[in-house]
Amino acid sequence: MDKAATDVATKQDGARHGAVQLDDVNKWFGELHVLQDINLTVGPGEVVVVIGPSGSGKSTLCRAINRLETIDRGTITLDGTPLPAEGKALAKLRADVGMVFQSFNLFAHKTVLDNVTLGPTKVRGTDASQARERARELLDRVGVGDQADKYPAQLSGGQQQRVAIARALAMEPKVMLFDEPTSALDPEMIKEVLDVMVDLAAGGMTMIVVTHEMGFARTAANRVVFMSDGQVVEENTPDQFFTNPQSDRAKDFLGKILRH
Repeated sequence: MDKAATDVATKQDGARHGAVQLDDVNKWFGELHVLQDINLTVGPGEVVVVIGPSGSGKSTLCRAINRLETIDRGTITLDGTPLPAEGKALAKLRADVGMVFQSFNLFAHKTVLDNVTLGPTKVRGTDASQARERARELLDRVGVGDQADKYPAQLSGGQQQRVAIARALAMEPKVMLFDEPTSALDPEMIKEVLDVMVDLAAGGMTMIVVTHEMGFARTAANRVVFMSDGQVVEENTPDQFFTNPQSDRAKDFLGKILRH
């Protein structure tokens, strides 16, 4: 098979597997069975929003995808390759899977620009001037380009979270994970972060988003996954899920949150 044909086959294989695939994934914390037989495929360019009550396993699921949490049974693959256990391969995986947390996790003693350039220079081996140029582009893209020389403490929460998104994007990840990225923000700051995420989704980034923001789920998701008690109870398009939930647990959940 020539190189062109091999490349096509590789792309088709990646598309078949999906950007992220979880098969029969199980996780326990002691006696607590937090992920129960999770099967989920997220295709390239797809935006999947994971919702559900507190304690349903959403954040654990998200953290397992870049191996911040280990799993006890099952497999997780990225473009058809199983998650590595440790070492350089794990570091490479973490570079390919960007993650944005509810707490911004920026380095307080480094400027905004240095926060964004650190990963590409240290992990990817990118030339420093090239990394800084790219970082400035990304900071402009998320609307905080004028904050590049400040320190995180000088920024609002919404600005810090947008810097965290730029930092993740600087690694040129294949997949972006968002673990309740707006839950620590004041209401007026939530929209500025969600707007950046909507823009990313529109640009074709593969995204798995754990959130309580139902408006984002309705407008930006290709698919909504509803979790409860460590299980995927239901998954559907946003329109179908919000207008016609199939399970009693989803109906009960939506009844509680959409009333307010």
